[in-house]
Amino acid sequence: MILNTGSRTDIPAYYSEWFYNRIEEGYVLVRNPYYPVQVTKYRLDPEVIDVMVFCTKNPLPMLERISLLSVFDTFWFVTITPYEQDIEPYVPPKEQVLDSFRRLSELVRRNRISWRYDPIFITDKYSVSFHIEQFGQMAKALSGYTNQCVVSFIDLYEKTRRNFNGVRSVTADEQEQLIQACSEIAKNLNMQIHLCCENAGLVREHVDADGCMSKAVLERALDCKLDVPKKKTARSECSCLLGADIGAYHTCGHGCLYCYANYDRETVRQNMRKHNPASPLLIGEISENDVIKTAEQKSWKNGQINIFDLI
Repeated sequence: MILNTGSRTDIPAYYSEWFYNRIEEGYVLVRNPYYPVQVTKYRLDPEVIDVMVFCTKNPLPMLERISLLSVFDTFWFVTITPYEQDIEPYVPPKEQVLDSFRRLSELVRRNRISWRYDPIFITDKYSVSFHIEQFGQMAKALSGYTNQCVVSFIDLYEKTRRNFNGVRSVTADEQEQLIQACSEIAKNLNMQIHLCCENAGLVREHVDADGCMSKAVLERALDCKLDVPKKKTARSECSCLLGADIGAYHTCGHGCLYCYANYDRETVRQNMRKHNPASPLLIGEISENDVIKTAEQKSWKNGQINIFDLI
């Protein structure tokens, strides 16, 4: 199975101590975000977890104790965008995150780490030409440390519209300009771009729309075939394997205006105050009314990949 940590919050940036406590105790409890009394228990055991997937804007807090993950296979998405504190008020400086990315890549290998340059939005300050210049600089800084980059354009969820006043969609012409430029940069640096739920008409050399955390991406990283059970995906156009997430919504401290996972800053502050690094839950404690169900977990690995499967 695949254990996800990053669709709901940024565990590496804000909750690494809690996460490593869970690794040492061998299990984690996850509250259902839609039916809070329902709690799922996952074993943190490499015999049943084929890969742990992390998504973060700041992997640095994880690095000191990362040896605790040596028995697990991991895959990392690190988001690095060119926005300043007007958009990402509590994200560390870009040079620090770039350095952490490179350090992490050396520890886990570059085929198990992906750079996310998303979401892209356009303003007078963050123009098309600005994005092209910044993408090129960052791609060069990460060259040799990753083989892939995920690119997407902003989705105007209700939470995003409320928290990010005046934001607009990226036009088709702007998308075409950006992806063509990024394609040329990726070609020069031998990097593959994965579009995240975007128009397949943008596919071209070094740009695909096959998914950023798809079965194929993880099989290449693990050098192993996966027999993934068929189930309905979160979005019909998305082939990524997003189930079994141990995070919690409204708990990420970065404060990014475009975030879809936070309701507002005050809700985040209240939730973060309930965090106990010793609790099996990310936020709060188990109560007598909770119903705990042990997840059915088994390995999906099924033999090594034939080199011809990758051609």
